[in-house]
Amino acid sequence: MLEGLFQPMHVIVILAIALLVVGPKKLPELGAGIGKSIREFKKAMSDMDKSSIDTTPAGEVKQEIKKDTKDAG
Repeated sequence: MLEGLFQPMHVIVILAIALLVVGPKKLPELGAGIGKSIREFKKAMSDMDKSSIDTTPAGEVKQEIKKDTKDAG
């Protein structure tokens, strides 16, 4: 469905439009801001994945089983 969506010519056209809209002085700043936002989003998603493992019902059951086996043993 999305095959060939971003061919080299498409990327060149998008960059040219961005250059015209934003201007050459603000374009590096815009790129840095977008890159920083993407990194923060990926970090938040990673942190959310790590925390969701411990809060799932299966995770709670595993913790209870570990607790019960320590108490019994």
